[in-house]
Amino acid sequence: MADEHAHDHSGHDHSDHAGHSHGHGHSHAPKDFGLAFAIGVSLNMGFVIVEAVYGFLSNSMALLADAGHNFSDVLGLLIAWVATILAKRKPGGRYSYGLRSSSIVAALINALFLVVAISIIAFEAVGRFSEPAPVAGKTVIIVAAIGIAINTATALMFMRGSKGDINIRGAFLHMAADAAVSAGVVVAGFVILATGWSWIDPAVSLVIVAVIAVGTWGLLRDSVNMSLHAIPPGVDQDEVAEFIKGQPGVAAIHDLHIWSMSTTETALTVHLVVPAGYPGDAFSADLARELKSRFSIDHPTIQIETSAAENCALEPDDVV
Repeated sequence: MADEHAHDHSGHDHSDHAGHSHGHGHSHAPKDFGLAFAIGVSLNMGFVIVEAVYGFLSNSMALLADAGHNFSDVLGLLIAWVATILAKRKPGGRYSYGLRSSSIVAALINALFLVVAISIIAFEAVGRFSEPAPVAGKTVIIVAAIGIAINTATALMFMRGSKGDINIRGAFLHMAADAAVSAGVVVAGFVILATGWSWIDPAVSLVIVAVIAVGTWGLLRDSVNMSLHAIPPGVDQDEVAEFIKGQPGVAAIHDLHIWSMSTTETALTVHLVVPAGYPGDAFSADLARELKSRFSIDHPTIQIETSAAENCALEPDDVV
């Protein structure tokens, strides 16, 4: 239940009405994916070592590139894991919201890791076209098939949280991308065995780079937007404004701001012009519940004013 308190600016003092209505009474700690992160990091780090060794032994650019990509994903998983832990820390000191925003930073870093990884893979693959070399196709197939199993299993552990949290989505995309890379490497191995075409190895690497780049763009875009306090995807500011203006007694609203506090939580601040004065705690509580139910806004801060003119910094165009 939200802890609601509000007041008007008409000069009357309302006890327990400190000035704002806050929807901060809920627990919004991210779901616990600690076990998934622990298993994912352990399995993938072990596989990186195996894949790198056999990549050198088989002379496969695809395996070496995949090993490098997997290593970047291990680092990405570690960053995402630390972020989920930090996001659960209670507010205090200089961090009045806690460290929830660390999950946004982690998602952005994960996206950048993916960009760096695919850039390296593409560069190395292009170089292999000019200097093709024999590749041990059978070794490539066996090692890459193990990678498919490990990465798919890890991705599935994060899949249930990938829609509601872009930090977890970043971890999921890393693992899903690795499974796709490994599948492409297996195909390359079979084609090399059947035809002896060494150029298939770097060609498949470039195709995989394109696939990963498509998935990475969405993660990078969303994490950058969240970092810049853009309105979260799926929240229509105009719709929220119309809903609030439609509340009983509300003549106008201004200074409406909606942003992501973390990868799973949305905050809102707004000033309501209510000429009749403070409408009561029930009004604030009901509005906070509706904002949560309709728009998934977890932390509304609502200030009640009797007239827009009371805000000395307010421009006429700010009132809606």
